[in-house]
Amino acid sequence: MLIVDAHQDLAWNMLAFGRDYTRSAEETRRLERGGLAPQVNGDTLLGWPDYQKGSVAVIFATLFAAPIRRKLGDWDRLCYADDAQAHRLYRAQLEAYYRLVDDHPDHFRLIRAKSDLNGVLDHWIDPDQEEHPVGLVTLMEGAEGVRDPAELEEWWQAGVRLIGPAWAGTRYCGGTREPGPLTKEGYALLDGMASFGFTLDLSHMDEKAALQALDDYPGLVVATHANALGLLKGNQSNRHLTDRIIQGLLERGGIIGVVPFNSFLKPGWSRRDEVSLQHVIAQIDYICQMAGNAQQVGLGTDFDGGFGLQSAPEGIDSIGDLTKIATLLAEEGYSLEDVAAIMGQNWISLLRRCLPEEV
Repeated sequence: MLIVDAHQDLAWNMLAFGRDYTRSAEETRRLERGGLAPQVNGDTLLGWPDYQKGSVAVIFATLFAAPIRRKLGDWDRLCYADDAQAHRLYRAQLEAYYRLVDDHPDHFRLIRAKSDLNGVLDHWIDPDQEEHPVGLVTLMEGAEGVRDPAELEEWWQAGVRLIGPAWAGTRYCGGTREPGPLTKEGYALLDGMASFGFTLDLSHMDEKAALQALDDYPGLVVATHANALGLLKGNQSNRHLTDRIIQGLLERGGIIGVVPFNSFLKPGWSRRDEVSLQHVIAQIDYICQMAGNAQQVGLGTDFDGGFGLQSAPEGIDSIGDLTKIATLLAEEGYSLEDVAAIMGQNWISLLRRCLPEEV
């Protein structure tokens, strides 16, 4: 059973902290002990040996930078003051992925086309292979790196396949903690994305903007890493998906990646509280019940994306432990076929729909 994780901020961590994801999570924690990274981002949950342990075959690897108004401290250097600076930061992260796959071709491979995807998956199911390359699909989180829709061809040719217009609010639309609709520039961005076949990621978009995008965007639409607000009683954050957005995604054939982050699973969570993997199962089941099937939900862990081991559910020591979710789903009565779909096949099906044949 192969796992696909639809959201990891690998390049941000590589450039911000020098994290080496060819190492195991345990080794990185040992090397970082007492340093900056675990203080501000938590102990890592990611590493290539852990991907092997958990059969994590494909990752949606992000390009991400925050606006300067959301700067976390003097250490936080990957922030932009304008779209030109955002463009430079996103290009630097893309180049970091190029270096990663060039320097470690046995560990990581870029997925830009169906042929790339098939090559990675074939390697994972080959019984003669003991270790496997992890495929990286590039996702732009927050579209300020696109200075003008005319640049979308540049990003497509460079390998970006999914774009989320917002993280915080952008000139394209409202985002987390900064509500607002799609702007004129936002509609122009969506028009340009559709012309190339980018998949639209609604994660972080304000509800009003997301609903407008669902009505307007003709291409594939997903939420790579977002949980259902309906299970988070008392939480009013626009970071989570309302039932209206979930229903819109389901009607469009979209997939939602559930986030196993304690604060997104239990309202008011603090480190004194325990959060079990049953909270993750509840989020998955909520979407399956709304959909009437198990074909429109997956995982989008966001591991190392502002939180680490200290903020993951009980039983998760690294990404290699995601297999425990599969076990719990089976215990809840999900068929083996449905479990395989949730753990990875739904995202693989999406990639077969959105990727070009060749590059």
